[in-house]
Amino acid sequence: MSFFGKLRERLFKSSSRLEEGLNDIVGEAPLPSPEAAAGAGAPPAAVRSAASSAAASGPDALPPSGPDASAPTGRGLLGRLFGRPAEADLPRRVLDDAMLEEIEDLLVASDMGVETAQRVVANLAEGRMGRRLSVPEIKGLIAAEVARIMEGVARPMPLFPRRPQVVLVVGVNGSGKTTTIGKLAAQFRAAGKSVVIAAGDTFRAAAVEQLQVWGERAGVPVLTAPQGSDPASLAFEAMERAGRDGADLLLIDTAGRLQNRADLMEELAKIVRVIRKKDPSAPHNTLLVLDATTGQNALSQVETFRRMADVTGLVMTKLDGTAKGGVLVALADRFGLPIHAIGVGEGIDDLQPFDPEDFARALTGGDLAAA
Repeated sequence: MSFFGKLRERLFKSSSRLEEGLNDIVGEAPLPSPEAAAGAGAPPAAVRSAASSAAASGPDALPPSGPDASAPTGRGLLGRLFGRPAEADLPRRVLDDAMLEEIEDLLVASDMGVETAQRVVANLAEGRMGRRLSVPEIKGLIAAEVARIMEGVARPMPLFPRRPQVVLVVGVNGSGKTTTIGKLAAQFRAAGKSVVIAAGDTFRAAAVEQLQVWGERAGVPVLTAPQGSDPASLAFEAMERAGRDGADLLLIDTAGRLQNRADLMEELAKIVRVIRKKDPSAPHNTLLVLDATTGQNALSQVETFRRMADVTGLVMTKLDGTAKGGVLVALADRFGLPIHAIGVGEGIDDLQPFDPEDFARALTGGDLAAA
């Protein structure tokens, strides 16, 4: 299965919730009178067609009867066979303030956040107030706006000529830092780069063992220290080793730490200070690994880690069936930090560069609307 296929599968709950919500929003609209529809540019016959289609959308609805029952619907053969309605047959609702408020609430519920949801809805409304929209059209408009917001942050991790390029990886407990480092190391090694890993989570033996497994798999050396030792000292020694070996990249793992623990965040700041004693320009990349299932809590994580460790880019992991996905849109809109990669599984190929259009299509379950 392609990465987009996996992403779409993992975000199916997000897209299905959005579709269900939009179906409820569009379906609950009062049917306009023929006079009102005619004033909006739609003939009464079109209103009656839309009304009968909406009324017949239930699972037990009977097909329309009367002289027009066998009239062509505009559906293709497959559409008639499998019951997929043609665009002209879909229920529609006039876009007004009440509908926009309902769409905004739906986006907030998808973890997009209030400010971002308001921005998406405002842009969706521009030039479209009073138009009668179907669910696929609304999904396409939302997808296009999500892709527009995220287009500016979709950037791969930059590579610099300086050797070694020091990449510090930070995040809270269980966010997927160690696995992300292993995948990045394997991918860079496969691309011809010389890589060294420093197992800076000196408090958790499982993290060191996990990195050693990835190191063996990728043919990458993993530098370790006795459990409980100073991670800043290990980072310094790893920089010296990577320099002697002429490594292109040094990936430094760090212990997971909650953003509200001042003592642990100060320990992270110490690692950064020690690294800069060896190379004032390092770390050249500081990647914050975020767990998509944490929802809006990811925003406070970015704020704190950005202040303590000068975060330069984000990696979002665990975009699986329990994640709503919209939080990534909120992060892009609020912080504008580069999103280097997203992860959808445990395999090496399940961490891929972030593609805003693929993500928007998977999140909404719709195709991007034309500008």
